[in-house]
Amino acid sequence: MGKLKERLKNIGPGALVAAGFIGPGTVTTCTVSGASYGYTLLWAMLFSTIATIVFQEMSARLGVVTQKGLGENIRSEIKKPAIRNIAVIIVIAAIFVGNIAYETGNLVGGSMGLSTLVPAVSNRVWGPVLGIIAFLLLWSGSYKVIEKVLIALVLIMSVTFVSTAIASSPDLGAVVKGLFTPQVPEGGWLTVVGLIGTTVVPYNLFLHASSAAERWKSEADVRNARIDTVVSIGLGGLISMAVIISAAASFYGKNVEITSGAIMAAQLEPLLGSWAKWFFGIGLFAAGFTSAITAPLSAAFAMTGALGFQRDLKSTRFRIVWLIVLAVGIVLTAFGMSSPVTIILFAQAANAIILPVIACFLAYVCNSKAIHKFKNGIINNILAFVIIAVTFLISYRSILLFIQQIKTMLG
Repeated sequence: MGKLKERLKNIGPGALVAAGFIGPGTVTTCTVSGASYGYTLLWAMLFSTIATIVFQEMSARLGVVTQKGLGENIRSEIKKPAIRNIAVIIVIAAIFVGNIAYETGNLVGGSMGLSTLVPAVSNRVWGPVLGIIAFLLLWSGSYKVIEKVLIALVLIMSVTFVSTAIASSPDLGAVVKGLFTPQVPEGGWLTVVGLIGTTVVPYNLFLHASSAAERWKSEADVRNARIDTVVSIGLGGLISMAVIISAAASFYGKNVEITSGAIMAAQLEPLLGSWAKWFFGIGLFAAGFTSAITAPLSAAFAMTGALGFQRDLKSTRFRIVWLIVLAVGIVLTAFGMSSPVTIILFAQAANAIILPVIACFLAYVCNSKAIHKFKNGIINNILAFVIIAVTFLISYRSILLFIQQIKTMLG
């Protein structure tokens, strides 16, 4: 019991990552997956969870051993100036600008959850309020405070969504089949891409390396970092699967169009009664708010590391980066611009390109002499190679979708 308690005390950076990828976009994608295809695509979320654990373990290990973030390691390990400059530009363009788009969606998603509980207050009010609370947490400059708040919210999400999945009385046989029988139903490929793309998130690689370096200072802590990663990411994957399961049990085969958390809550009232709006309202709020904190934080870690600035939560440069991301998100939310099309499309294209590229950079630095005996082994590299190949496929599909959307807009 004492060992278990000690292990639980070491949970931290991994929970930040879980909080980062379980945002409103993930909740929406998982809901659409369950409503449209039942339990069929659970395997994609299982793959995504395993892939995230593999990459985030590499990132955490890198941070603990080198005591530097991923951006700093990329800058120091890539010796050729031209390639290093390209890497820095990719980080700045995709992580920074992309996170501005994601931040808007995070604040809107969190406000949607609160609006479900208190309909009299609009998203335009709740969004900026959540942004101000996020500002106060980030301005404190205390990593431990931020970490504890996010761990608490991840636990709230866990209880909310897992309880909802259990209450929906799912078909357990179909759940097991969906988990271990990979198949893509007609029209389901884009949903598969969405499930993987919302879980294996490139900016979380920067967040994890830097937060692990903040939390642990000795190579002996690599084991603790690994346990934290497996437990936290595993829990995050379980939450996402719970959303798919509850949506499948409640909506599949009923031609229900999922457009908001409020509609989801209303549709679950026959099953959960008056508790429906509370379950999903609180869960959606937690999902949005946690991501609203981690998106600016990870952007600041990535930018300052890539540019060679000091990694200090209280430094002026660090604060300027997350302030810009948060401020733009607040302004867009206040003006009701929940989906600024141009920025969102740029973010989709940037994310499609950056995911496999950053994964390659991560694999490269994890094979360098900088982490000596803790560098990747054969199994690590095989797993990384397979997952990177899949992310390149996702990138290709995502870019095709982006081009199609541009053509539609121009048409």
